[in-house]
Amino acid sequence: MTQTEFVALAAARYEQLQALNQLDSFYDYEKEFDQLCTGLGRDVLEKNPGDLPNDPQKKTRCAPDMEP
Repeated sequence: MTQTEFVALAAARYEQLQALNQLDSFYDYEKEFDQLCTGLGRDVLEKNPGDLPNDPQKKTRCAPDMEP
């Protein structure tokens, strides 16, 4: 994930974040903020590892000294 991709994900939620300022109860603010951040974290976690291998059963080497 590049910095621009991360910023785009965060920018997509900016309006929702600003809408939280309209809430009267801090409990509601905290609850909605938590859901917003959890959603952002989920999206970042899904995109950050990069491309998955074609064969999920294929083993990869963990250390340079291991035999293939």
